[in-house]
Amino acid sequence: MKNFLSMIAVIMPLFLSAQSAFHNFGEVKLHNNSSVGFHTDFINDGNMSNDNEGLAGFYSDSEIRSISGNNVAVFNDIEIDAVNDIELYSSIGVTNDFSFINGKVFTPRNDANISLEFMNHNLYAGEDNQRHVDGYVSVSEKSNFTFPIGDDNNLRPMILSATGTVTKFTGAYFSINPNNAPYNYDTSQKQAFIENISTKEFWDLDGSAETRITLTWDNNSEINNITSDINLLRVVGWNETEGKWIDLGMSNINGTINAGLITSSTFVPNNYSVITIGSNFSDSALSNVNLIFTPNGDIKNETLVFKGLERYKGNSLTVFNRWGNIVHQTIDYKNDWRGQSNGRATINQKENLPDGTYFYTLDINTDEGEKTQRGWVYITR
Repeated sequence: MKNFLSMIAVIMPLFLSAQSAFHNFGEVKLHNNSSVGFHTDFINDGNMSNDNEGLAGFYSDSEIRSISGNNVAVFNDIEIDAVNDIELYSSIGVTNDFSFINGKVFTPRNDANISLEFMNHNLYAGEDNQRHVDGYVSVSEKSNFTFPIGDDNNLRPMILSATGTVTKFTGAYFSINPNNAPYNYDTSQKQAFIENISTKEFWDLDGSAETRITLTWDNNSEINNITSDINLLRVVGWNETEGKWIDLGMSNINGTINAGLITSSTFVPNNYSVITIGSNFSDSALSNVNLIFTPNGDIKNETLVFKGLERYKGNSLTVFNRWGNIVHQTIDYKNDWRGQSNGRATINQKENLPDGTYFYTLDINTDEGEKTQRGWVYITR
């Protein structure tokens, strides 16, 4: 535990009230090889810009430390040695190295605008279950970045793939059932190919550029309640407009049922409120997926739609009537069937099929090979 306080190059006044808070109203610049240690709460209502050099440390043996103020304080190197943690009520930035020595950094979970900001950083070190950011971390760079985030005593990083452009991304981990209030991300509302969605955890990721994200799981994730085959796992995201979970793909996966990593396909984070881990149907379970559509000209629900079908490389759709005759068959189906016949056994091809129940099979090509979904489709005009 360091117990020094050395101020370098104070340009305008600072205010220290009864040793309870270090309050900056002016302009402060730290020069090369300088160090400043904060043993009180820190309030920044002045200017601590991103051209600071040297080291800033935040220390406490017992008290909870807080960082607040109207302006973001930006430091070159930061180290945290606060046994009972640090709470951020305004963002703080680091442009070089960050060290977790003792304690966590807490940010408000209801405000993604307050975060520990990594700005073209070099590296961070020391993160583990007891030392991480319990809340939001943001990063502004174009290379890979691992968010040192967790919830309580559980470090659960997510890894951002390089985007090629400098874009700000912000993320946090929640060890919470996404169905619970105030979130209400209903895990029963999902695309047809998704079988299960985690009810143990989710991540919030914000960013306007297309990227891939790698999520992690451990024993606390209870992946065995989602699937017994990790190759069926997918990253899924809650789309507020559609009110359902969307398959964000799986470009890479590694691990066991107890711990591992899964990487999504490319997507734009801002299109999804939160993301988590889900699973696709297995071959044996791809049955009795029943659908209904109403091709009656009212614009709504006019075609047979398999949500997420566009994410697969190829498909083949076959529809049968109750006698087992093929009434419609399509290769590379585009979610555009309006209930017209094209089967050889149909007398009047290209005419509307009568209202009723039909059986379908949909063969899809996935990363694990070909799978078949079966079920009933109901045509009601």
